[in-house]
Order: sequence, then C-alpha cells, then structure tokens
Amino acid sequence: MKLDTPKYRTSDEVDFVIIGSGAAGGILAKELSGHGFQVVVLEQGPYLMESDFVHDEIKVLQEDLLTNHPKLQPNTFRKTPQDKAKQQRALVYGRLVGGTSVHFTANFWRLHEIDFIERSKLGAIPGANFVDWPITYSDLEPYYTKVEWEIGVSGLAGASPFDPPRSKPYPMPPLPVKSSGVIFERAARQLGWHPFPAPMAILSQPHQGRSACVNCGFCLSFGCEVGAKSSSLASAIRMAEKTGHCEIRPNSYVHRIAMDERGRATGAIYFDAQRNTQFQKAKAVIVSANGAETPRLLLLSANKQFPDGLANSSGVVGKNLMLNSAAVSVGVFDEPLNDYKGYAVSRVLHDFYELDTQKLGFYGGGGLDARFDITPINFAMGGMAPGTPRWGNDFKAALHHDFTRTMEVFGHGTSLAVENNSFSLDPELKDAWGLPALRMTYKDHPDDLKLANWLAARSMELLDAAGARKKWTFPISEQEFAVHLLGTCRMGNDAKTSVINSDHRAHDVKNLFLCDGSSLVTSGRGQPTMTIEALAFRAADRIAALAKKGELSA
Repeated sequence: MKLDTPKYRTSDEVDFVIIGSGAAGGILAKELSGHGFQVVVLEQGPYLMESDFVHDEIKVLQEDLLTNHPKLQPNTFRKTPQDKAKQQRALVYGRLVGGTSVHFTANFWRLHEIDFIERSKLGAIPGANFVDWPITYSDLEPYYTKVEWEIGVSGLAGASPFDPPRSKPYPMPPLPVKSSGVIFERAARQLGWHPFPAPMAILSQPHQGRSACVNCGFCLSFGCEVGAKSSSLASAIRMAEKTGHCEIRPNSYVHRIAMDERGRATGAIYFDAQRNTQFQKAKAVIVSANGAETPRLLLLSANKQFPDGLANSSGVVGKNLMLNSAAVSVGVFDEPLNDYKGYAVSRVLHDFYELDTQKLGFYGGGGLDARFDITPINFAMGGMAPGTPRWGNDFKAALHHDFTRTMEVFGHGTSLAVENNSFSLDPELKDAWGLPALRMTYKDHPDDLKLANWLAARSMELLDAAGARKKWTFPISEQEFAVHLLGTCRMGNDAKTSVINSDHRAHDVKNLFLCDGSSLVTSGRGQPTMTIEALAFRAADRIAALAKKGELSA
C-alpha cells in the first residue's frame, strides 16, 4: 500500500533532489529524510506495487515490464573508439521505483580487504587504469553491517574461512539449502574447497514487518510479490516515505541538472509522464541513476563552464566502465532436483577470491555459486544441452526430463578498468524524448577473458566431481551486453583523475553528489549491489553532516 506522503511543488526549494530510486537512491532518500531534510526522488519509471508483479515471462522478459525498453531508449555499441557504433541492445537496468534491486538475483557479498588496495599490492597492469580506492574495507565495514540489518540479509557469519572481518552476525539465518546447493557442497568438499551458505538479500524469516520467502520460483528478473526480496522498493523506499519528509515522484525522466552563475546545482529538469518539461528546485542534487545513466546525465548537462559535461574537468566521466567477468557451466543429473523452486542461489565458495596472479599469469579472482535461474520458456528456447532435438516428441521428452534435473555453476569474477571502456552520447541516435542515446564502448581486458575461462574450467571440474550425467559450459566471448554498470564516475582524491571525492561529492560542483555503481574504483568479484548500498549509507552520513554545517546552501 502506498503511503500518504508529502507532495512538494516544483517551485519549492527542497533540501535534496535524488535522481534514481534504486539500491543507492533509496537508501539516500531513507537516511536524509530520516534526518528531517525535505527530499524529492525523481524516478524515470513507474511506481509498481507488489500486486503489480507477475510471473508472466513474456510480459517481464520480452516486453520489459520492469526494465529499460529498447524502443524508448535505444543504444549503440562499439568495441573501440575507432569503430563505428551499431544500434543494438547493450545494457539492461531496472526502470521502476526500486530500480534494478527489484529484479536482481539478490547475491549479497561484501567486498574483501584486497578489493580496495589491489593496485598497491600488485602494481600496474598493462592496458588497465588500475588504482586503489581512497577508502578501505574498515571504513566501509560498519555500513555493510547496517545494510544487513536495516535492509535485510540472510546468511551465516564465519561460514567461509575467506570472509573479511565483521562487527555483527547476520540478522537472519541463511535460506534453506536447495538440491543444487547440496550437490555443489558435496562436490566442492570432495575437491578440497570451502562452500558455505550464500548470503542473500532475501528474508529467511519475517523481518521488519515483511514476509519471509515463499519459494515462488520466479525470483531473478522478477519482482517479489510478498516483499521478501530486500529491494529498495520493499525496504528503504518504504522507510523513507514513513518519515513524512520524502516524496517519490515516478515517471520523471531527468535530462539536465540546472546550474547557476556561481557554479552551483539548483535542481533537476525532467520530463513528466505527459512529456512536459518540469524543474524541481533543490539546495543540493544527488545522482543515483546507475553507472550508465549517471554519466549520461552529466554529459547531457554540459554548459559554458563545463563544455565537456557537468563535473567533467577530469575528462573521465563515463570512462573506466567495468562489467565483471562471468562463466556459466550446466549439469544434468539422473534424479530430479526440482531446483526451479525458490530463490536462485543457496551455496557459494570463495576459494578463488584472491588468486596468485604471478603463478597464473593473469589478474583476477572470484567465486562460484550453485543455481538454477532459468524460467520455463527460456529453458525450452535455449537452456537445454547442446544437441538436444529442437522439435517433436524427442524435444518434449528431453524438456520434461531435463527441466527438473538441471543446475548451473556460475563463476563471478573481476573486471579491470580500461579507460576506453565507456558510456558516452551517441552523435546520431536519439531516444523517444529526442535526447542523445547511450553509446557503449567496451572490449574486455585480456586478463578478464583468461579469468573467465579459468573459472569455467573450475565449474566443469566441480560438475565432474558431482557426477553430472551431462555437462557443458558456454563459450567465453567478448562482452557486448552490460548488467553490472560500474566505475564510470569513479571516486578518488585527485580531481584530475576522478569525478567524486571519498564523500561522493563532485570535485567540480560543491552541492552535487554521485552515488551508485558509477562510484566504484574496482569491480570487486562480481556482486556489487551490497557495496553500492554500503557506500550509500556512508555517503548519507557525510552529506547530512555537510548540510547541517550549512556547506551546501552557502
């Protein structure tokens, strides 16, 4: 049920306008409105409730019920800046209140200490723009804990020998193990590895008035109909609205950050649901639009002072894009697993989180998890073993047999920052509002491809130890499609090489803040959302302190 929340006028100068309501935007709205600040959240998509979510694969996966629509917001792709970009769907993100957190897998790994200091430990990597973070794991640890307890994460502290230090246990026990998790755990232990219950942003028991998971089986790519998935929508947004100081304004497509002659942000210019132009005044602007739309908005906001894009004196807005490397292997077993039921993941291992780069000859690290996340139609259309008949009685028999007996081993890994990998404005293609479309430039660093192949080999090794009747792995190829959108407005102490400082404040604009996947300096090992949320809690503390001292309105 939507709450009766304040309705600010666009002419009201609110304290903060937040652009985007996803993993970071929701937390920033919750925290800042909780301090008594007036907050307007502008979300380009609709405000859907749990009752609006469906298990309709066509509507959700083919018609983009929850995600950016390629007909409204087309984009282009090229591998290098020298190539001519071609129109193709190059990225997906949540386009609704709650953002991508509404339909994500809900894997919730913390980064480890190494993720923040790898450049110092390993040195330069040819072809990569590899740097340390300006903060450390210990700086972020209290905020990881805050995410777990306030947003809702299920897990088992101390279950992995590779886990970084933590100040509190998880607020809820891990979700029950699935068949794939049992098989994964037995095979991994046989190989001398250390599987453990997957930390998940899904409730294993009722928490803060929300229901525990009911194992509906439509989790990844779908919205949770009972609020058990700890999305921004189910958690932070609802808490923000309860403060009485936060308005969520959906169907508000921001296309420019307004500035005054003093070089201060004055608010956000957006198209409303009727495509009329509106201007929301604010004392400060926070952009949490995701790692693609945040740099795009800065580039669209170019002005006389910032001809190359707002807050882009460094020239790195949109650059250093990281997608995370991945590898997927599949096994079919003799007995039914029925793994289509419930959440995607129940077991994971981090034995490969920090690999010996000198011994292997390439950079990287990551983890493996056990899952089955393929919905029935997608399984029938492309999830079955190579060589399976595609039509007729033999196809039906294979589909009937294999759907309940299949599991995946998914490898999640690092992705190196490469300066040319970027989001920029396409000079020719326009979206449905007449704005320049996103252009993605991306070519995997060779080490990322080597790591993905290495993880694929480990996943096949595990399936072999598990006794899979059939097993195969998907070929590793250069990525042309983005789900994790990281690093495009990176954090740093040097204004010449980064976009924001460690408080998430733009180096160039005193009352402009950026906080989402674009803030990350390195990619981590494949699960960025928990870190994005921890950064948002930390940023909110710093932004609130600055506002209370009057630094944002002076």
